Amino acid sequence: MSTVDIWLLVIAAVLVVVAGLFSSADAALSSFSKARAEQLAAEGRGGAPKLLTILGDPPRFLNTALLLRMLTEIAAIILVTVTMLDLIVPRGGAESGPETDSGRWWAMFATLAVMLVISFVVIGVAPRTLGRQHSERVALLSAGPLLGFTKVLGPLPQLLILVGNAITPGRGFSEGPFASEAELRELVDLAEASSVIESGEREMIHSVFELGDTIVREVMVPRTDVVFIERHKTLRQAMSLALRSGYSRIPVVGENLDDIVGFAYLKDITRRVFDRHEAETTERVDSMMRPVLYVPDSKPVDALLREMQAERKHVAVVVDEYGGTAGLVTIEDVLEEIVGEITDEYDVARVDVEHLANGSVRVSSRYPVDDLEDVCGIAVEDDDVDTVGGLMAKHLGRVPIAGSVVEAHGLRFSAEAPAGRRNRIGTVLITLLEPATAEHDDESYSDSHAG
Repeated sequence: MSTVDIWLLVIAAVLVVVAGLFSSADAALSSFSKARAEQLAAEGRGGAPKLLTILGDPPRFLNTALLLRMLTEIAAIILVTVTMLDLIVPRGGAESGPETDSGRWWAMFATLAVMLVISFVVIGVAPRTLGRQHSERVALLSAGPLLGFTKVLGPLPQLLILVGNAITPGRGFSEGPFASEAELRELVDLAEASSVIESGEREMIHSVFELGDTIVREVMVPRTDVVFIERHKTLRQAMSLALRSGYSRIPVVGENLDDIVGFAYLKDITRRVFDRHEAETTERVDSMMRPVLYVPDSKPVDALLREMQAERKHVAVVVDEYGGTAGLVTIEDVLEEIVGEITDEYDVARVDVEHLANGSVRVSSRYPVDDLEDVCGIAVEDDDVDTVGGLMAKHLGRVPIAGSVVEAHGLRFSAEAPAGRRNRIGTVLITLLEPATAEHDDESYSDSHAG
């Protein structure tokens, strides 16, 4: 082995070590959070400001680390290949021959075997393991050099990514394909499989990822389920509606539901009536209403949550592309997308059909209208609605609340207590009308709705 070969192997060894350092930095920075870096900066740790700069635009600097690791690794492989050729291929003699060709093949196989082990262990496994185990120290030490190399290379890594996207079929990644949401989801699944997190925690994390892909229209309370009150109603009527419907925030409308002018809060009304008892009959609800937050139905849910937090609003009016009211959305609706359905002690189990001793039948408000003949003996035909709750809403012209009564198709429908966080009518009591009553009151209804 000549002096040149020795120097080539020494340089290759140094390049392998450098490649391992870049691999370790990549692993440490990929798993480091910005909140943790801000805490280190607050503690005055050296390198923390530079680390914050890197975490402000991770793809740019991680692409630099990847490019330099590949550069040093490939350079080391080339140097080892040259050294192996000098050691195995005989020098002097003919330019080509069986012995020379055989030596070249042996040199290539030897290089492949040696560098495969070195790349896997020294560049791949060991540095990345150290980077994850000592992420804080490695991230702080590597932040400065990585910033310097990124400035020297300039836009070269980004240009190489653009070239790769150009020659790759399909849609590329503008910031490189080296870190994606799919990889993070896989890490969460692996964490659950390793019993690091519980199954419920995994589902919540996946729900957070999906939050940005969900729009307000998918989580809102639809217009047909909105309980409202007209602005000219008194505080007593508003309080009565709030207590019977179960809602503490009720939209106040002008001409119709497309003209929501404010929100009446039960807490505000109660305080006002407590301080001045006669106000419940002398003051109108629009004197106590609060301003409205309007949001488009196409707004992403995660952006809505940030806006509602900033505006300190718990409920917002959702408008469609034509400016009409599409529904309402609350913070609870958004949180349910993360933690699942929220229920409380007032929720009751759903009752589909219950025959009572007096001949009445209790059904769920979602019971199909087409199946009423099976439980009541009377066929109800109405192409406009599908459920009992929808049938009541159609005849009332508004959302039914507890105490609402509809007499139609020879049946008397009485809405019972609301159920669930949204306080929708849970069950409806159905009674068969007397023939004489059915003839004179073919379709009648009443409602104690204050609005």
